[in-house]
Amino acid sequence: MKSYRKPARGKLPAHYAGIVMPFVLSVLMTFVVSAISTLKALGATAAFLTNWPAAWGLSWLVAFPTLLLVLPLVRRIVALVVAAPPAR
Repeated sequence: MKSYRKPARGKLPAHYAGIVMPFVLSVLMTFVVSAISTLKALGATAAFLTNWPAAWGLSWLVAFPTLLLVLPLVRRIVALVVAAPPAR
């Protein structure tokens, strides 16, 4: 029988890590990449500030599900390239 340990106050249970990690990664990466892309296209103008949130939202809507789909493949590729840590 699997033991269940109550998570620390205010934290999600550990089994949510597979969703939370790609969620946070997609938010941070799309934040940076959409800002750079929008800034390059429009320059440091008022148009940048009005267009960037929509660009960020659209890029996140694509990035999050994509990460959920490709993360297992990425883990396998990394396992082929990186040596496993030594056993303790």
